[in-house]
Amino acid sequence: MYLTYFDGWKKSWLSGIPRHCHPCCASQTASGFWNWDLHPSINSPRQAQVHRSQMILSSFFKALNVTYIPMVPKCIPLVKTSFLDVRCLYPTVHLMSLLLRDTSNSLANVKPHLWKGHRGNLVANSGISSSVVRVLLCYLLVCSLGQVIFPFRALFFSSTKELIRPSLSTAYVIMVKDFIKGLEHQLTADHWQPTPSHPHPSYLWAPERRQVLECTMISPLLVLAIGTCLTNSLVPEKEKDPKYWRDQAQQTLKNALRLQNLNTNVAKNVIMFLGDGMGVSTVTAARILKGQLHHSPGEETRLEMDKFPYVALSKTYNTNAQVPDSAGTATAYLCGVKANEGTVGVSAATQRTQCNTTQGNEVTSILRWAKDAGKSVGIVTTTRVNHATPSAAYAHSADRDWYSDNEMPPEALSQGCKDIAYQLMHNIKDIEVIMGGGRKYMFPKNRTDVEYDMDEKARGTRLDGLNLIDIWKSFKPRHKHSHYIWNRTELLALDPHMVDYLLGLFEPGDMQYELNRNNVTDPSLSEMVKTAIKILNKNPKGFFLLVEGGRIDHGHHEGKAKQALHEAVEMDRAIEQAGTMTSVEDTLTVVTADHSHVFTFGGYTPRGNSIFGLAPMVSDTDKKPFTAILYGNGPGYKVVGGERENVSMVDYAHNNYQAQSAVPLRHETHGGEDVAVFAKGPMAHLLHGVHEQNYIPHVMAYAACIGANRDHCASASSSGSPSPGPLPLLLALLPLGILF
Repeated sequence: MYLTYFDGWKKSWLSGIPRHCHPCCASQTASGFWNWDLHPSINSPRQAQVHRSQMILSSFFKALNVTYIPMVPKCIPLVKTSFLDVRCLYPTVHLMSLLLRDTSNSLANVKPHLWKGHRGNLVANSGISSSVVRVLLCYLLVCSLGQVIFPFRALFFSSTKELIRPSLSTAYVIMVKDFIKGLEHQLTADHWQPTPSHPHPSYLWAPERRQVLECTMISPLLVLAIGTCLTNSLVPEKEKDPKYWRDQAQQTLKNALRLQNLNTNVAKNVIMFLGDGMGVSTVTAARILKGQLHHSPGEETRLEMDKFPYVALSKTYNTNAQVPDSAGTATAYLCGVKANEGTVGVSAATQRTQCNTTQGNEVTSILRWAKDAGKSVGIVTTTRVNHATPSAAYAHSADRDWYSDNEMPPEALSQGCKDIAYQLMHNIKDIEVIMGGGRKYMFPKNRTDVEYDMDEKARGTRLDGLNLIDIWKSFKPRHKHSHYIWNRTELLALDPHMVDYLLGLFEPGDMQYELNRNNVTDPSLSEMVKTAIKILNKNPKGFFLLVEGGRIDHGHHEGKAKQALHEAVEMDRAIEQAGTMTSVEDTLTVVTADHSHVFTFGGYTPRGNSIFGLAPMVSDTDKKPFTAILYGNGPGYKVVGGERENVSMVDYAHNNYQAQSAVPLRHETHGGEDVAVFAKGPMAHLLHGVHEQNYIPHVMAYAACIGANRDHCASASSSGSPSPGPLPLLLALLPLGILF
């Protein structure tokens, strides 16, 4: 392939594309290059730009053996192949029509704020010929098309850490900046001489170096891009062989047959992972994201929870709500009884916000049952430690929002109800591990936060003037080692063997999203789980650990699917971490969700499509593209000029992009469908079929011989059997309905 730079559009810069791949208006010159003859109907610069972009696209599509049909005047190409119908390339055409200008200075004005650097505008001041810019942009175009048409294998840039395609404008800028940065070591300004056309210092100064740049550096890039696209396929080679699928199915069958040998051991340890808002669609999307983060298509990836041998469905409704909230559901899966929405640790006889309906209606949780049986217990969450999910493990409150006495109505205070943070320190005083956020609820009103000293919202909230951290310390035996920490550095410096009690409060409120996490001050969920298990595992009687990936829910409420899914992937890492530190022989692990969300993804996306990418079509109603991920309601509802917002004009791969929704709401809502329950370890087979959500803690208690299930375990031990039999199982489960 040879390249030549030119001043006008009548000279071609792509001689390497075969003659049959060029549009009909291209002709070969004596020099071996191709001329582009503008269509006679073109009579304006704008039309010329559009026509030029379409010709370039047509050339590349023909080189890829793809039919390209431009749709004028909106320049939305229709690409047809035997396996894919793509109508979502408007951003590419739009950008190319803007970027492919006759001069590099015009190019620099497209996105000037994105080209900032200590060397100034490198493109405008570098002296790069327009042909070089065009070739580079076409390389990027091929990369972009490679991800749309051949999404199995992503073509990415060195500065991109994830297998997620950024917006096209960002992709162009990233690549050009990285490319020029890499040339600075070879192309210096030591021999540069100013000229009228280039009055500023240039790093690509000499014509001979520019020729070397064109012939030896950009040409291979273009060849590589085209070659990669030509060799890509939606379907991995191994999957084209029927034997692959038959062997996979046979192996799965063998694994299923082995499950007939039930694990009926007594569970020394019980770990419950709760993905707040992690409905089935979230699980599937997180699976794809996990795979794409590891540079694979994603659909065939297995989450750690996918590897669990037993799966059930949980009915999530509250006693007074078809679509539940996190408080009533937490009472169900931790305390074993269904409750009203907004209440924690109380039965359905308690009405939300009515303090005087609380007394006598308290119900205890599996964390309390484990503590009473002599086990160590822990709570790890990415939300506040006094948020809905963890609070049901230790508190009894008519309102989940009573985080401290500052949030309680005077009537409730006068009737003697206590806030949830107060109950955390007083109800079960010897919880071995507590980690999460919620620091401000432990300190007196207006007490300056240790980390955010200038942030008024981070200051203490308590009206009673109590310092609950000091109270927590005062309850610990003198001969025990108790530690209060507030940052990741302190956490990692701990020797778990020298820690008996740990209270870690890493944020004033909820912890930061995983994508926004400060690696110095905030630990990840998997890091907290690792430390928690090391501390709890010292108890020879075992432990119960509640782990909540709580910000999955928050991401969905805000319409920020990327934040939510990365939270789910991080929880999956925590599940893997726990699995490496425990054994299925004596540890029951349950993974579930409290409820779902009105989150979905679809649009006939091809294999390997970025989970945050566009669907391969435009709407047949408003003729606009749309992302695969959508919400039924939420803050992503936007109308621009009386029409649905065109997502190709925004950065839909941004961490905080709010996916479009059908109904405008400030906060997206929960979904009412069943959620999955994954289980492994002793008695995991008891979680099967479709269950009421309050059934879950009864199974965990039975497996661990705690709560109402101690008697049958004692009889099993006296008979020399390590595990309870089926008849005692039925007899033991009967009293639970009476007790709770």
